[in-house]
Amino acid sequence: MNTNYTPNAFDNTNGRFDVHETPLGHEKRFLQRLEASKPMVKKENRWWKPLSIAASIVVLLGFGFTFMPSTAQEADLASVSSEMKQTQTFFTTTINKELDKLKSYSTPATKALVDDALVQMEILETQYEKLKEDLVASGNDKRVIYAMISNFQNRIDLLEQVISTIEEVENLNNTQNESTI
Repeated sequence: MNTNYTPNAFDNTNGRFDVHETPLGHEKRFLQRLEASKPMVKKENRWWKPLSIAASIVVLLGFGFTFMPSTAQEADLASVSSEMKQTQTFFTTTINKELDKLKSYSTPATKALVDDALVQMEILETQYEKLKEDLVASGNDKRVIYAMISNFQNRIDLLEQVISTIEEVENLNNTQNESTI
């Protein structure tokens, strides 16, 4: 065991420590320098904390959007209720059948009618996409739901009218061809 570490260890120093008095005002000057150095340290690091908070928020939002289900999937009629899901399925199936029927009538004589109907269908589809956004924003407002159903009905009506017109044109052409023979 080392005996140099006893309570009387400083007895043998015999004046070897610097024991002179500090100059008058030394403490005041020291505190002023200490205060003067604080703002410089704060200025250098002042931007770091808000930047790190902002970066954290961006990362969290990124994860949130990555794992969030798509609102476009939730914004259609099927997201409202099971009855609306059946309604949407009915309308979608009917529209697809009518579109296939319309495309089967596409001949050089009816091409203009078919093309115009497809343009009108695109317009109605664009309106429906806006209604889907409105549905989310409105919290399933009944007026938006009615507008979506009306949009489906308008599409079916359009397709039925164009198909009816094409059938009349074809019947008229067949009748004229038979009378000339």
